[in-house]
Amino acid sequence: MDPDFVVVGSGLSALAFSALMARSGRRVVVLEAHDKPGGYAHTFELGAYRFNAQLHYVWNCGEGRMVDDFLRKLGLRGEIEFVQLDPMGYDHMRIPGYALDVPGDFELLAQRLVALFPNHSAAVRTFVEEVVRTDGALESMPHEPRDVMRFLASSHVRRLLRWRKATLKDVFVRCGLPIEAQALLALQWPDFLLPPAQLSFFAWVKLFGGYARGAYYPKKHFHHVVDTLVSTIESHGGVVLYDRRVTKFLVEGRRVLGVVAERLGPHGAGTGEFEEHRAAETVSNMDPRETAELVGLEHFATSTREKLEYPYSPSSFVAYCGVEGIDLRHSGFGRFNVFHSEDADLDRTFAAMYERADYSAVSFAVSTPSLVSEEPGDTPPGGQILELLTVADYRRFHALKLADPHGYRHAKQAIFDSMIDVLERRYVPHLRSHLTVQSLGSPTTNERFVRAPLGNSYGSAMTPALIWPGRLDHHTSLAGLHFCNASSGFAGFTGTIFTGCRLYEDLSGDSVAPAR
Repeated sequence: MDPDFVVVGSGLSALAFSALMARSGRRVVVLEAHDKPGGYAHTFELGAYRFNAQLHYVWNCGEGRMVDDFLRKLGLRGEIEFVQLDPMGYDHMRIPGYALDVPGDFELLAQRLVALFPNHSAAVRTFVEEVVRTDGALESMPHEPRDVMRFLASSHVRRLLRWRKATLKDVFVRCGLPIEAQALLALQWPDFLLPPAQLSFFAWVKLFGGYARGAYYPKKHFHHVVDTLVSTIESHGGVVLYDRRVTKFLVEGRRVLGVVAERLGPHGAGTGEFEEHRAAETVSNMDPRETAELVGLEHFATSTREKLEYPYSPSSFVAYCGVEGIDLRHSGFGRFNVFHSEDADLDRTFAAMYERADYSAVSFAVSTPSLVSEEPGDTPPGGQILELLTVADYRRFHALKLADPHGYRHAKQAIFDSMIDVLERRYVPHLRSHLTVQSLGSPTTNERFVRAPLGNSYGSAMTPALIWPGRLDHHTSLAGLHFCNASSGFAGFTGTIFTGCRLYEDLSGDSVAPAR
């Protein structure tokens, strides 16, 4: 008998959806081209170290929040637990001459900013108040049709209409914040891979407000989250098949009937062995545009094809490092992330790095997950993990990899060296002598390992035009086919789980959140 659902891909949104459906009694088959589950949430081993590919910290995990509701629904609240980053400063923002530890309290944030910029206290207060009110409006947006009319009659609508087309930079300028204050507030840009002048104000507020309510890290690390979701699928009769690359969607008239997948051999090489997987419903965790192209764009409604014309988010460069012989806590690191920029003008800095490959005034994020959770498993005794993240242009790395492999390796090393130079000069003297393991992931690495078009890190770019209204969702205009991806929902740990939950609710009629 055909399963109820065949799910293409095992990213977090697909795992969330599949786990919920399997636990509800539906028959689910998940097809994954990689030999590991999780997509960008997968964990890989390097010597005695284990590194997560892209995730560093998460939000919306507190009691009664969305991730907590999801885990409660699956009966996993006691199995998957989170530790909280320092609420007095979960993000440490650093530019030359200024330091801001971002607390989980907006009033305290305002006080710290006023202390740094006493001549702009009114502007600071105005901006923080606007963030609080916009965060409240976004939190009040209804998920149930019965709540829409009440929401439309509220004051929240006027605020959302006011800033619907605004970038973060627009609101900075409107409130009169100095460039240094702007930098300290927007140094979280690697969480979006967009600078303030391009980033949707709504996207920034949603993430910033979410972290203010609690920034978290999985107590048993991210691999435990992914493995537990896979186990939940399998223990409820679902099947997860690895090394299966979907090459075709089976279409009959206006309905998708399933997929054809090729079995892959070592290193992802095709074997020429193909399988048909038919199901009542097909869910694609692949990029929606790639999905539509495999199905055949001519099958989709014009309105859907128009929504598929989104620009991708830029790609990332990630350095995964194992550190031994020192304790990074003695150098200013701990239960928080550090965001650093050598230039306070983040739009200028971003353009230099992304458009001209100029990292002389580098801006980057530093994550130390082994200092957040003391649960063993990701490091050898005495070892610590240091991960560095910045932006990089896919097209440059793709061209180098094809035409000049030596130049490709040199370009990766040059970006890494620019970040290490800053860390040695400002944080950890002689850091290089303590790096026992390092692996450098470029935009083409993203493309190869998680099939991310153009190496994108967050699906569609989080610009004002692509963050409500009219954003692509799971609807495809074809019967039996549903999108389930960051570009048809939202990115990141919380965003993708939310995306999987919403698709489950729509197809099952069951609510993930308990009645309150």
